[in-house]
Amino acid sequence: MFTFRLTLLTLLICVWQPIASAAAGPQTLRYTISSNGKVAGNEIDAYLPGGRVESTFEFNDRGRGPKISANYSLDPNGVPLRVDETGNDYLKAPVDEHFEVKDGIAHWRSTAENGQAPAGGFYVSNNGSAAELAFLVAALEKSHGAPVQLLPAGEARLERLTDITLEDHGQKMHVTEFGITGLSFEPQTVWLDDEQHFFASPGTWFALLREGWEKTNDQLYALDIKVRDERYARLAKDLAKHPAHPIAIEHVRLFDSEQGVTLEDQTVVVADDRFTFVGSASSAQVPTDAERIDGRGKTLLPGLFDMHAHAQALDGIMNVASGVTSVRDMGNDIDQLRSLQDQWQKGTAIGPRVWKSGFIDGHSEFQAPTGLYADNAPEAEAAVNRYADLGYVQIKLYSSLKPELVPGIVKLAHTRGLRVSGHIPNGMIAAQFVEDGADEIQHINFIFLNFLASQVKDTRTPDRFTAVGANAAKLDLKSKPVNDFIALLLSHHTTVDVTLATFEGMFTGRPGQASPDFVPVLRRLPAQVQRSAYSGGLPVTAENDQLYKDSYRAMLAMTKLMYDAGVPILAGTDAIAGIMLHRELELEVQAGIPPAKSLQIATFNAARVLKQEKELGSIVAGKRADFLLVEGNPAEHISDIRRCRLVMKDGALYNSGDLYAAVGIQSAE
Repeated sequence: MFTFRLTLLTLLICVWQPIASAAAGPQTLRYTISSNGKVAGNEIDAYLPGGRVESTFEFNDRGRGPKISANYSLDPNGVPLRVDETGNDYLKAPVDEHFEVKDGIAHWRSTAENGQAPAGGFYVSNNGSAAELAFLVAALEKSHGAPVQLLPAGEARLERLTDITLEDHGQKMHVTEFGITGLSFEPQTVWLDDEQHFFASPGTWFALLREGWEKTNDQLYALDIKVRDERYARLAKDLAKHPAHPIAIEHVRLFDSEQGVTLEDQTVVVADDRFTFVGSASSAQVPTDAERIDGRGKTLLPGLFDMHAHAQALDGIMNVASGVTSVRDMGNDIDQLRSLQDQWQKGTAIGPRVWKSGFIDGHSEFQAPTGLYADNAPEAEAAVNRYADLGYVQIKLYSSLKPELVPGIVKLAHTRGLRVSGHIPNGMIAAQFVEDGADEIQHINFIFLNFLASQVKDTRTPDRFTAVGANAAKLDLKSKPVNDFIALLLSHHTTVDVTLATFEGMFTGRPGQASPDFVPVLRRLPAQVQRSAYSGGLPVTAENDQLYKDSYRAMLAMTKLMYDAGVPILAGTDAIAGIMLHRELELEVQAGIPPAKSLQIATFNAARVLKQEKELGSIVAGKRADFLLVEGNPAEHISDIRRCRLVMKDGALYNSGDLYAAVGIQSAE
């Protein structure tokens, strides 16, 4: 396990009463957790005498979601002296987390961590309530601009962003938005009332607001977006270089993605946003005013495609820093995605090119938190037409959609020129989905569920994960049913978006051990983000621990089986942007796909799926100059793809290290 080296900062002592002072008396605040405007859960915070706070919270996200009881004891400065949290986490694994300051020493233990350090830092719990953010803001305000040391590691800073007086149900409430850096890749924003109680964390997919003030979500979220966009606009201005002259990358190793091979000692010239020369260094005619870049020891590749993204503002920098210059968004809020795409296209924020897949689900207790909903044929037709009219390239169906609607959606989508893919709707198996005309299947687990219909009654629930964990390793991959299914995929020219990285931590991560998907990048991440690598995945027992790991190996083996048969495989993350696409490629290689072919999947093959191969996906004179320059040779050693140095997209040149630094990530050596 990675050991943190802690340098503690003693929090400044000042005259300040805890949020719940004895004089103020007990107070209970209630909050509504909503998903896409639908109530999904709640939080209740009881402020008691003596600096005690008791919180409970839970929510349901398609059968997943935490249920936590958290008890806090705060010192006179609002800093936790004791924290006790029990319940279950998002994936239903048990939570048993504790923190205590005793005799000047801070101790913490949970299923994932066990450590101690001199007291004086602010302990950030893995499973804390929203109220905990308010405690941290109060501590940061008392530090008078100095950073506050976090436990187990890292430090936090505070910025007061904006404030507003809200009016609703005949009442007024003044609230302030704060930004906390040091908890994640970007500032964590939170709204507090004037008593320094948590008030809101607004949003569209998920939102948490004070009970009675739920209608202010859109107003607060608009202010969040304004602050966020201003920040990313500043970063775009500072970090994007717009060359005034051609660029020549000389004596570089070139990855020919159309053939899946490397070419040595090449020179590539870029003018504006196009490749103008690609060929051997000995025959290159480099413009006299060109900026020359020495490519010796490096490899030039076309920009990578992430074919399973759910784009957010943060993802723009994360992707471009990692050489991902194109993404296919597989489900998002229509207006938010349009706004992001516009910013990334115009360069007012840093981000990749975007191709959009329209998300359609049916109403149910397990419905998706975004997209359009259809419960009958007219609603399905309207949803397809709306996405087509908006320029989407694909329809993604989800688990609560009625199976009988699939053929009609496929027919109309194909008529409008859109591909169709998705989760397999509950009540169907993958073979039926393919026979109904779907072009693509999302996620390798649905391939296995094709053979588990008798064991899984409802694929909308977490059974779609746990049943695969319990049975994938037992499936005979040489059996006739498996061979027949792969033959069906081939005959229908079906593509499979396997998202191997999505499931690696879920099936093989164990509390207290660094999850394999994080290991290659762990030391580069912000200290508080590193902790998530140790939280574990699906809950396992001594009896099924190895079985789940073996089932993940079966996922890799099935991927290789489909690849060998000629089934098109896509590289997508459905996980942390940028850095997890690198992991996806590593896992494809681990499955047995040659490194050069894995790179081809993430470049030229992806461009062909999106019908962009004439403009993108390979380094050819005349094409758009989306590229990444990496140390080493990822066509032989796939992990060299992490050693990104330069990236170009839309004529803007970026230093990968500078982009990573903007989100708290260190460059790969």
